[in-house]
Amino acid sequence: MTVLQTETSNGQALFGKQSRLAVENFGTAGRRITDVPAFVRNYAFVKAAAARSNAKLGVLTTDIAEAIDGACAEIASGLHATQFPTALVLGGGGTTTNMNFNEVIAARASQLSGSRVHPNDHVNASQSTNDTYPTAMALTILELSDGPLRALTALADTLEDKAAEYDTTQRLGRTCLQDAVVLSVGQTHRSHATAIRRVTEGLRTATAELVSIPIGATVLGTGIGAPDGYRELCVQDLSQATGRELTGSQDLVDSLSHLDPYAAIASAGARAAITMAKIAADLRFLSSGPTGGISEVTLPAVQAGSSIMPGKINPVIPEFVMQLSYRIRGAAHTVECAVAAGELELNIMEPVIVDSLLNIFDDLTTSADTFAAKCIAGLTWDGRRLEENLASGFDKWVTMAAEQGYDATTMEVAKARSTGMGTAR
Repeated sequence: MTVLQTETSNGQALFGKQSRLAVENFGTAGRRITDVPAFVRNYAFVKAAAARSNAKLGVLTTDIAEAIDGACAEIASGLHATQFPTALVLGGGGTTTNMNFNEVIAARASQLSGSRVHPNDHVNASQSTNDTYPTAMALTILELSDGPLRALTALADTLEDKAAEYDTTQRLGRTCLQDAVVLSVGQTHRSHATAIRRVTEGLRTATAELVSIPIGATVLGTGIGAPDGYRELCVQDLSQATGRELTGSQDLVDSLSHLDPYAAIASAGARAAITMAKIAADLRFLSSGPTGGISEVTLPAVQAGSSIMPGKINPVIPEFVMQLSYRIRGAAHTVECAVAAGELELNIMEPVIVDSLLNIFDDLTTSADTFAAKCIAGLTWDGRRLEENLASGFDKWVTMAAEQGYDATTMEVAKARSTGMGTAR
C-alpha cells in the first residue's frame, strides 16, 4: 500500500482526484515528480507564464492570474514539494503530470485569492499537456545539462594539468597491444583532454537545440484554444524567468511529433561515457601489475583490493567509470526506442525520455567528477618501468626502414632479437 506524505502545513492536501488516481495506477516506487526539483520549478514557470499571458490577453481576470502566479512562485521556490507524488514515468504522455500541477496550483491559488480557481478552466487555460509537458521537459533538460557539462570540463582540465606535469616524460606507445614507438606522457594526457573537450562540446551543442520550445502548440501543434499573441508572450516570459534566450518552435506540429533532439542528447551523453570508459580502460591496463603486468602507471590507492590478499590494490575508479558507461549507454538506448515510438502527430513516451536523460546526466556527472578527483589528479607514472620499456621502441627500425627499405630492416630486427637485443633503439 502506498502511503503519501502530502499534507501542507495546515493539514490539507493540495492535489486532487487525478493525482490520486495516478498514484493508485502507477505507484511511487520509482522516481517521482517531487524527486526532480528542476522539473517542478520549470513546470511552475510554464504555468505562471501562461497565467500572465492569459491575463494580458483577457483570457483570465487579473485576480485569478495573480493568484495562479503567486501559487507558481511558491512552488518554484521549493514550497509544496510533497504535493507532487505522482510517478515521473507513467502512461498517457504526461497528462497526469500536467493535472497534478493544475490541481495543486488551483488549490493553492484558491487559498490565496479566497475564490475558486479551476484546474482546467483557469490554470490550464490556452494550454494542453501536448505543449506544457514538452516545454517544461526542455527547460529541465537544459538546466540539468549544466551538471555533466561542468564535470566533463573539469575532467578535461585535470587531464591538461597531468599532461603539463609529465610533459617531457617519455613512454612506449603500443599498437595492437604490442610495442610501437615512443611518445610523451604529456601527449597522451593531452589527447585525453582533447577527446573529453570534444564530447563535452557535442553534448553542449545537442542540448542547445532545446531552446526552441513548443509552448502555444496546444493540441497536436494546431494552437487550438490559445488566442493570438499568446505563444509569443509565453516565450518572452519564460526567457525572463529562466534567464535563457528561448524561441518558439518553428514548426509546432514537428515539435510534438518528432523528438529526435532528445535522441541526439542521449547519443552525445553515451559518446562522452564511451570516451571516458576508453581512457579509464587504458589507464587500468597500463597500471596492471605491479610485478606481473605493465605497471607504468600507479593509480591512487583509494581502498583495499582484496578480502584475502593483503596489500592488493585494484583499479576500482577506472572500473567504476567503465561500469557507469554501460548504464549510460543502456539509458541512451531507452531514449532512442522512446523517440522512435512516436505515433503520428504525438510522441507520448516523453516521461521515460526525461527519466532516462536524468539517469544519463547523473551518471555522467558522477563518473567525470570521480574520475578526475580520485584517479587522474593523483596518478603517477613510474620512471623505472617507463625507462625499461622504452628500450623496446621501434623508432630506430622505422628510421632505418625509411633509409634502407622495409625488407632489409626486417632482417635486422630478426637478427637483433636472435642475439637478445630485442628491438633496442
